Parts: sequence; C-alpha cells; structure tokens
Amino acid sequence: MEPVVAAATGFTIKSGWASAVLLAGPVKAPTILDSCRVRLSDPEVPAAKQPYHAGFGTARQAGAERTRLLASVRRFGKRSVASVLRSHASGRAICGVGVVVGSLIDPAEIANDHIRIHALEGQLFRGIVIDTAQKLGLPFTIWRERDLYTAAATALKQSDAVLRRRIAALGEDVESGWRAEQKCAALAAWMVLARGGVWVGSGS
Repeated sequence: MEPVVAAATGFTIKSGWASAVLLAGPVKAPTILDSCRVRLSDPEVPAAKQPYHAGFGTARQAGAERTRLLASVRRFGKRSVASVLRSHASGRAICGVGVVVGSLIDPAEIANDHIRIHALEGQLFRGIVIDTAQKLGLPFTIWRERDLYTAAATALKQSDAVLRRRIAALGEDVESGWRAEQKCAALAAWMVLARGGVWVGSGS
C-alpha cells in the first residue's frame, strides 16, 4: 500500500470566486498538485456575485431579493468548496486549509456605505470557505494578503525575497497561469503544511 501524501489547500478569496491551490510535502520542497478557480456564486444568478450591491456603489436593501441572493451564494458556494476539498483529499492526508483575504475589518465598524458593502461580501465569501472546511473537520487559518509574506517568513524561516522566488518557481508548470491570487493561495497552503496536523480524506 502506497503511503498517504501530506497536503494542504490554500484559498485566496475574491468576490464570487476563489483561487484554490493544493500543495503537497515535503515541507522543505513542496509541489503543486492542483490549481483551480472555484466559483462561490452561481453563474446563472449574476447578481449573486455581489449580493450586497444594488449597482454603482449603492447598497442593496434588506428584503426578499437580498435574502434570496445570499441563500443562493451559501448553497452554491458550499457545494463548490466541498467538491474541491474532497477531490484534494482523495488519497492524501490534508493538514488543513489556509485562507487569504483582503481585509478582516468588521463591516459594522465601517461608516462608508460603499466600503461597507465590499466588506460584507468579503465576510460572506470567506465564511463559505471557512464553514465548509469546519464541516469537513479541517482546521483553518486566515491571513490578510498584506500580512502574508511577513507571516510566511517567520513560519517557514526564509526571507521575503527567497519566498517570492520559490513561490514564483512553484507555478512555472501550472497551465492555467500563475497570478498573484494563486501565489498567495500556495503560500498559505505551504504554511498550513509546515504546521502539520492531519485529516485523512476519503474523497467521498
């Protein structure tokens, strides 16, 4: 019987979608096993991509329409994330999930309406990933994007410059391209992998 591969998944959260990267050990020289775009909102419901927006920076008012859109996002997004995590867990020991976000500010503390609705959507979409990971029994860690390389330099005991070179090199063979959101997801997965802890997935 072949040994189970230790791995971790990183997500970079965007509005209505996320970049997901599966990274496998060893920690000193990890490899990319998968890089994909995960839909967090139903493409057949365009307004669900920004459910708190009514258009042109104005807030969608509370009511039946907003409730319907939020329910659609949660239902569709959780199915999408669960499908990716179960696929990543097939034949592998998943250590956990790393989640990269733009901000962690409480929307209730934001006075500006436009900024607040963006914060509400960020909170919604990261919550989908976190809730799904928890339901599958996976530990998770959240990092703000602007703090990511500083945290990684400490966790992985390598300089910022070295980490940037190594992350860039990791994605050289990724056919879908290797953009900033994928690099962040990979770095988050690397830190989770370095921390350890195991959930053995069946892929079912």
